[in-house]
Formats: sequence, structure tokens, C-alpha cells
Amino acid sequence: MPVNRGLLSRLLGLRYEQIAASYLQQQGLTLVEKNYRCREGEIDLIMRDQDTLVFVEVKYRGSASHGEPSAYFHAKKRARVEKAIAQFLHQRGINPANQALRIDLVAIQGKDIEWLTCV
Repeated sequence: MPVNRGLLSRLLGLRYEQIAASYLQQQGLTLVEKNYRCREGEIDLIMRDQDTLVFVEVKYRGSASHGEPSAYFHAKKRARVEKAIAQFLHQRGINPANQALRIDLVAIQGKDIEWLTCV
């Protein structure tokens, strides 16, 4: 039976997004929403860190043979995430001038998890 690479990739993504969400919850963050999608892009996880809304990109690589997972959160990807954030805030009626915001990256390589604050 042929393997549907797109479906496999999506299932792996969901698995590692759940791992990242659990990790961040153990660090004291609260889950707001998973897999927010709009025409502008996608946000893997939306969390709350006290009074700050945290928009989390999750990147997974099984090994370093294709580079570090954090390298895959490049400027073009970040721009799409920022557009999705703007849409999320607009839809929810949240004024970014009145709400602390942050973009974080959870990079998972094998079993190692690295949590990086990007903004």
C-alpha cells in the first residue's frame, strides 16, 4: 500500500505539536488554541504566559542530517506566522497595543526539546 506522504507529515506534525504543548504546559503556560488556520497562514499553538499571548511555531527533525529544526523557521515562514497572528487578533477583537504578544519556537530534534523566544 502506498504511503501518503502529506498525511504522514501532518500526523507527525500533530504528534510533535502535542508534545510541544505538553512541554510548555509543564513550564507553566496555558493552552489557548491549537492549529489556528486562516488564509494568511497557520499558528501551531497559541498559549498564554501570564498576561502574554504566546504564538508558538513547532519544528521537528528526527536528526541533524537535514539541519537544525530552528533553521526551518526562516524569514518567509515567520512573515506568514505574523500575518496569521494579525488575523487571529482581528477576529478575536484583540488590540495588539493593549495585549502583550510574543512569538516562540519549540524545536524538537529526536527527543531533545529546545524552547526559544523569538520576539
